[in-house]
Amino acid sequence: MINVNEYFEGSVKSLAYTSAEGKSTIGVIEPGEYEFGTSQHETMKIIEGELHALLPGDDETWQIYTNGNSFEIAAGKSFRVKADKQVSYLCKYR
Repeated sequence: MINVNEYFEGSVKSLAYTSAEGKSTIGVIEPGEYEFGTSQHETMKIIEGELHALLPGDDETWQIYTNGNSFEIAAGKSFRVKADKQVSYLCKYR
């Protein structure tokens, strides 16, 4: 089953699915700045574009992630991202 997720008035959209590897989402982020919370451990991999992320425990330093780069967020944490152009991503949960 594929589920459609929409956040921030449609500025972030994803398709959620479950495979043999577990639950994943694949989506697109429109230009802007957003804050997300996690309920499960997440690994976010950038497929296309450039995403700036302010990860838990770092209040000032935005990290830049581009095609093929990934970062992890523990369950129960929040993080901020910003994009100047559309960014596509794959997020895996465990």
